[in-house]
Amino acid sequence: MRDILTFSLLTFFLFIGFPLVASYDGPLYDYTAYTECKGHAEKALYNGGILTDQPVSFQSSIGDSASNAVFWPAFILQNLTQGTYYSFSSWVKIQGAESALIRASLKTQDVTYECIGTVIARHRCWSFLKGGFVLSSPTGFSILTLQNSDDKDIKIAITSASLQPFTEQQWNINQQYIINTQRKRAVTIHVSDKHGDKLQGAAINIEQVSKDFPFGSAIAMTILGNLPYQNWFVRRFNAAVFENELKWYATEPDQGKVNYTVADQMLEFVRANQIMARGHNIFWEDPKYAPQWVRDLTGPELQSAVNSRIQSLMNKYKEEFIHWDVSNEMLHFDFYEQRLGPNATLHFYEIAHMSDPLATLFMNEFNVVETCSDVNSTVDTYISRLRELQRGGVFMDGIGLEGHFTIPNPPLMRAILDKLATLGLPIWLTEVDISNKLDKEAQAIYLEIVLREGFSHPSVNGIMLWTALHPNGCYEMCLTDSNFQNLPAGDVVDKLLKEWQTGVVEGQTDDHGSYSFYGFLGEYQVSVTYGNRRANSTFSLSRGDETRHYNIQL
Repeated sequence: MRDILTFSLLTFFLFIGFPLVASYDGPLYDYTAYTECKGHAEKALYNGGILTDQPVSFQSSIGDSASNAVFWPAFILQNLTQGTYYSFSSWVKIQGAESALIRASLKTQDVTYECIGTVIARHRCWSFLKGGFVLSSPTGFSILTLQNSDDKDIKIAITSASLQPFTEQQWNINQQYIINTQRKRAVTIHVSDKHGDKLQGAAINIEQVSKDFPFGSAIAMTILGNLPYQNWFVRRFNAAVFENELKWYATEPDQGKVNYTVADQMLEFVRANQIMARGHNIFWEDPKYAPQWVRDLTGPELQSAVNSRIQSLMNKYKEEFIHWDVSNEMLHFDFYEQRLGPNATLHFYEIAHMSDPLATLFMNEFNVVETCSDVNSTVDTYISRLRELQRGGVFMDGIGLEGHFTIPNPPLMRAILDKLATLGLPIWLTEVDISNKLDKEAQAIYLEIVLREGFSHPSVNGIMLWTALHPNGCYEMCLTDSNFQNLPAGDVVDKLLKEWQTGVVEGQTDDHGSYSFYGFLGEYQVSVTYGNRRANSTFSLSRGDETRHYNIQL
């Protein structure tokens, strides 16, 4: 199977002229992941990689005396290299508890990486952990350990473990392969006269006029009446999300005084420019973002206010927003469920779906893809909560990953996306930025890493930046200064927007009257000239494995 995939990769890149592929014989990234607990573990990815035939060691918890030491399975690793992308996976089973959160960590001679992957492991069946890491410095000796996140005395068994290294170039080639096969498609344009005779030598001019992949940013009320901001935004993005203007504290700061004026004006702007918009959010489980008057309510009064809020918002904006974040950040906060009972969230989703059945309803959360150190929002915790809502009858249609990064871990990010992809739901990165604890140059470097990782994952359906501009800056990261001159992060965005768009394509039909090219998915205009005859047309390029054939008659 690997030989077939390698041949396909080489053939594809040679066809499109990718410059690095002639000598590429490195590993192909394996997107396989599992979220079900199995009676028998599957075989190791990459046949174990550099862990092939390596025995499992056991390490005791630091500081434990010999009499009460807890021992965890571990691998002793030699000569790991800086800048190499390591993909780690293992099947895990426990004894001594029904379930436990198991964390993989890596300790080198200089640095400890507290979390490189997690799994909620169970008794009597095998669960799949997938993660990874990139070293910031080389190390001659390191220990990769799997342990219970709360140090409880349980026994951990592992099998089919794998650690596969990728050089940076190999990682980038694998990314580009997915971009070229999932974000682009082959097109053949056939040119003939009205009798069906093929026309050789017809001049072809093709231009992409819109993109299929949603790539956008948050906007705020500061965009209203600000023509330079509006022009800057429209030139770049095909999707938007209102930063705060739809939140309950913005639309109803005082009970009964509902005001959608600002949101209406912002919606007029995106509609006038044919920009899709996400609805963010109906409820926010963090109590500090609930209006003060809501925090003062209890019981039937709170239930009445909640019902009024969701019906008012959803009825007014029915079919206006492609998505709704229904109950924001429910893995970290539970204001409404504490006050209204454990079925409050189920009720929110039910009413939202009935009010706007065509909108995709999202579960939006932070620290799912950014890290695995947050025990409230590990990938398996997210999946467990989503499945719980689905069992309750919720129409849960979308996976929202906020993406507030500091220093991203690309192999971990990809591994988490792999596990979420097994659910078969659309995945969006909904609020991407890089922490302002880093300087602007570092923000740009890490932003590019995150965006490339998201765009090159086959299950990611859209990316939103959290970069709404205010007089005093942005939430964490700005793309421009107040005069709309690019900052380093803005340069990265512009570079990628250009890279991920089909430029103007010009050529001539061959002796079959045809012209072929690879283009990014989206809408195209094409003009054909043959002698004194000319025709203009348009076509759409959507995802598909087959070549898209388009006929033009002159």
